[in-house]
Amino acid sequence: MTIKSDHRALYLQVIDRMKQDIAAGVYKEKEKLPSEFELSKTLGVSRATLREALRLLEEDNIIVRRHGVGTFVNSKPVFTSGIEQLTSVSDMIRQAGMEPGAIYLSTSETLSSEEDIKRFHCTADDTVITIERVRTANGEPVVYCIDKVPSDYLPANFLGRKESSIFTAIEESGDIHISYAVTFIDPTGYHEDASPILECEPETALLVLKQLHYDEDDRLVLYSKNYFRADKFSFHVVRKRV
Repeated sequence: MTIKSDHRALYLQVIDRMKQDIAAGVYKEKEKLPSEFELSKTLGVSRATLREALRLLEEDNIIVRRHGVGTFVNSKPVFTSGIEQLTSVSDMIRQAGMEPGAIYLSTSETLSSEEDIKRFHCTADDTVITIERVRTANGEPVVYCIDKVPSDYLPANFLGRKESSIFTAIEESGDIHISYAVTFIDPTGYHEDASPILECEPETALLVLKQLHYDEDDRLVLYSKNYFRADKFSFHVVRKRV
């Protein structure tokens, strides 16, 4: 069935039609789409119009184009969450009906770097603990996490433990309560460290969440850099009119 003309630009109509066909199962997840020639003929639009629609669909992570292979329907994100509240990755995974897990890659304590000193307002004699781990859902790697915390904010025996929650470890003494976080989200393509760890295909995009966690005294107590598989996670923000 061809696109029926209305007041909108043709490429917008093509986008809507493609989304409808994907939702209806005409084109299934991870399935290769017909060639541009076939699609343009089926939809009754020019190849230039189709290419613009496909470009925008790719930007929205609905399809992925593999050079020399073809265009494929992306998998729908399994986990979706608003970022207005501090929800743990484990809770997001549980809400999707899956079992969360963690694989610890390394835990180290080092003297503060110049970046740490600026970030945490510590001194060169202070130490910072860095934790690298992979969060899993039903055993499948989905998030690569790098967390940095000044050593003074963690229990003395932290390095000998395997905490499931860094929040819990930080708040264990009762002197610190994480109150809020400032989050920056950056999309990125293949990452030489994170992508292999998360067993990503070369074309799988990542969402990088950099989070600065503050206590009730506006003191930065935790810096997190998390690489989420974009084919598994999506995030949204509720914006209210003021």
